[in-house]
Amino acid sequence: MKYCHYVTLKDGHRCVIRNAEPTDAQEVLDVMQRAHVQTDFLRSYPNEMAIDVEQERSWLSERLESEREIELVGVVDGVIVGSAGVEEVGTTSKVWHRAELGISVIRQYWGIGIGGALIDACIACATAAEYSQLELQVVADNARALALYIKRGFVEYGRNPRGFLSCVSGYQELVYMRRELDAPAARVDTVIVEELECVSHGYRTL
Repeated sequence: MKYCHYVTLKDGHRCVIRNAEPTDAQEVLDVMQRAHVQTDFLRSYPNEMAIDVEQERSWLSERLESEREIELVGVVDGVIVGSAGVEEVGTTSKVWHRAELGISVIRQYWGIGIGGALIDACIACATAAEYSQLELQVVADNARALALYIKRGFVEYGRNPRGFLSCVSGYQELVYMRRELDAPAARVDTVIVEELECVSHGYRTL
């Protein structure tokens, strides 16, 4: 699935939300590392990220060719500042309709609209992939993220009081959220390509 969309951020900068390419592997890993250092709300610690550049490159290549899963990056001034992805819950018929959302943005770029743009892109891609439910987990104390998810239409359906065990704050309660999607009539392999700049990067129009 291909995706490319330009947005204007709250600070006036332009941001492109696009597929993470295999050539982005090192930069994507660097962004993930920075994001994990900057917050205690993510699933793992920086020293637990046991993946090298070649493995990441291979994984991104698989995502690029997939019709059901996608990894996206937010790029500002040519620099990747955040990433988000849609991953299937499973391949069996009973869970075929469900997908999971994951997202991280480096702290320097919080609060200017990148997170919202990445979530909107994931919703569009999940809908195009014919999922009918998009799910996520968020630490209950992460008020900024909770507000953003609620604004994007996610609703809480449960909690786990001991979802994470932080070495800093002890047990962290996880909030389980979901968003129902309106599936399109037919599957598409390219979601949004709005501008000539996207086409110049190899993304064809619908």
